[in-house]
Amino acid sequence: MTDLSNSSCEACNNMTPKLTQSQAEELLSQLKGWELDQNNHLQKQWKFRGSITPKKFVDTIWEIANSREVSHHPNISFTYGFVEVTIWTHAINGLSNNDFILAAKIDTITI
Repeated sequence: MTDLSNSSCEACNNMTPKLTQSQAEELLSQLKGWELDQNNHLQKQWKFRGSITPKKFVDTIWEIANSREVSHHPNISFTYGFVEVTIWTHAINGLSNNDFILAAKIDTITI
């Protein structure tokens, strides 16, 4: 089993193959607290109390997502004390390995 958080995303386009349901479930089992939503997108929610603010958390997610090794674009919603991230590969309107790599990298953020 590969440590997804240490992997790099590969460039993708509309020809990138979508993961099968079983492939997605296998990768999902390697993540902490992520779920597949009704659209078969990766989704996770965080509630905040304490020193880190949702904005600081979102800024850190954005830095990871826009890094050279990731270059992936999650959908992020946040308000006071709450953040929700939804990830999928927009070019294929489905899940690719990149989605799981980004989710694993987000999980490395200390909150």
